[in-house]
Amino acid sequence: MRKSKMEQLELGMSKVQVVTILGPSYSISQKEASDKDTIEVISYRNIPFDDEFYLFRFKNNKLEKWHREFQPIYKEVKP
Repeated sequence: MRKSKMEQLELGMSKVQVVTILGPSYSISQKEASDKDTIEVISYRNIPFDDEFYLFRFKNNKLEKWHREFQPIYKEVKP
């Protein structure tokens, strides 16, 4: 993720606004609905760093929070 793009994000933005800034190459990580709320989490890989990705949580189509995660790297253990 480029710093300049991340600095444009603000809590409360719609999913369309976030995707317009970050681009359409995201994956849906979670989607759920209750009587009151709809939750959707989308993720972006931080290319070229395949082990790093960002998760964006939307509640009722408004950006509620985001964070960065690292995918664990497993090494083969020989007996």
